[in-house]
Amino acid sequence: MTTGSSSIPSAATCRVQTSIAHDADEQARNLHGWTQTYDQLTAGRFVGKLTGLQLDDMHVFCETTSQTLRQTCVVPTDAYWFGMPVDDDGTGRIDSHPIGSDRLAFKRGGIEFELLTPGRYAIFGVVVKSEALHRHAAFIEHAELVGRAAQTKGLIPADARKKAQFRALLYGALDETSGLALASRARRNLQTSVLCSLFDLRETSAFETLAVPARPRRQWIVAEARDYVLANRDRPVGVPELCEHLHVSRRTLQYCFQDVLGIAPASYLRAIRLNGVRRELCRAVPGERTVQDIAAAWGFWHLSQFATDYRRLFGMRPSETLRTIQAH
Repeated sequence: MTTGSSSIPSAATCRVQTSIAHDADEQARNLHGWTQTYDQLTAGRFVGKLTGLQLDDMHVFCETTSQTLRQTCVVPTDAYWFGMPVDDDGTGRIDSHPIGSDRLAFKRGGIEFELLTPGRYAIFGVVVKSEALHRHAAFIEHAELVGRAAQTKGLIPADARKKAQFRALLYGALDETSGLALASRARRNLQTSVLCSLFDLRETSAFETLAVPARPRRQWIVAEARDYVLANRDRPVGVPELCEHLHVSRRTLQYCFQDVLGIAPASYLRAIRLNGVRRELCRAVPGERTVQDIAAAWGFWHLSQFATDYRRLFGMRPSETLRTIQAH
C-alpha cells in the first residue's frame, strides 16, 4: 500500500520519467500520491511499467501490467482521476463495470474504488487538481463535467471518434525519447490541451447543448479576437485565454470562427501572427533585423515549428522571403 497527500509533485524538473517494477506492491508504490493495494490474481512473473509526466496541476501517465490485478485505489482528496485503456481489446473494470470503448473511467479524490485489469493491460491516467479542473470548466468550457459524472458509476459517456485524438496527445506527451524538460509555457499549454481534450471526449448531448449567438454577435467575437491577438502580438495568445477575455465557451468560439471564417480559432490565431511576421520581413531594412528577431516579436519562440508553419502557409521559408525582398 502506498499513501500520499498530493498527486502533483513539483514540476521544477518536468520531463518524462519511467519506472519498472517486478512486484505488484512495488508497482503500486511507484504511482506516487495514491493510496492503493495491488493483488496479483494470475500466476507468472510480474512486470509493471509506469511512464509519467508531472505538470503544474496535473499528472499524466501510462501504466502497463503483465498479470491480472485487483486494485483498490484512492485518489488524493484534492484531485480527480480520469482513466482510458490504451486500446479497447482488453476489458478492464471499475467497481465491476466494464470500461467499454465508449466510456471514460472517472473517480473523484478521497473515495475508494476498485479496478480489475487483465494481463498485458495498459491504461492512460490523468490526475488533475480539483481547482484547475473547475477553473477550466467555468472560464474556458462554460460546461459541467464532474458533477454529473459522479452519478455515472465511475464511467463517463465518451465520443469514440475523439478517443484516437486523445490517445495521440497522451502518446506525444509521454514520448520517452525526447528527454527534454518542459519550460513553464510548454507545461501550461500541454496541461490546457489535455483538459480541452477531456471535455471534447464526452458526448455533448449528454451534458449540454450549444447556445448559438446571433450573427452580429458572432462577427463581433471574431473581430475582437483578432484585435486582442494583435494587441498582444509579442506572445502566443491561445484559445483558452481568448475564451476568458471574451467571456465565451470554447465551443462557442469554435462555432463563431467556423461560421464567420470557415476556419478553427487556433489556425486563425496562428495565421494572423504569421502574416504579421511576413509583413515585417517584407519591410525589413537589410542587415538591421533577422528572421529570429521578427519571429520573436510576434511570439514565435520555437523557431523550427515557426519555420514549418510559415512554409506551409506561404510556400517558402521565412529566410527566402527576407532574401527575396532585400534582393528587390
